[in-house]
Amino acid sequence: MQGQITKFQESIGFGVISTDDGRKFRFSKSDIRNPNGRLLGLEVDFLVESHSPRDIILLHGSPWTVFGRTGQSVKRS
Repeated sequence: MQGQITKFQESIGFGVISTDDGRKFRFSKSDIRNPNGRLLGLEVDFLVESHSPRDIILLHGSPWTVFGRTGQSVKRS
């Protein structure tokens, strides 16, 4: 499912994702797979389990940030 982070309170680590069909989901920052700075206004992709968003992926920057830290080079022989 896709949506946009419309509210986020950094001090408590919780926010709201709104989808195009009008649904709203409350989420925890710990559910974000690739946290990276500012969250408010970002587009996201996520799964819904028991009416809660899980495995939230921020849809900005490189898609490879989901798999680990960026900026590291891989040394090959």
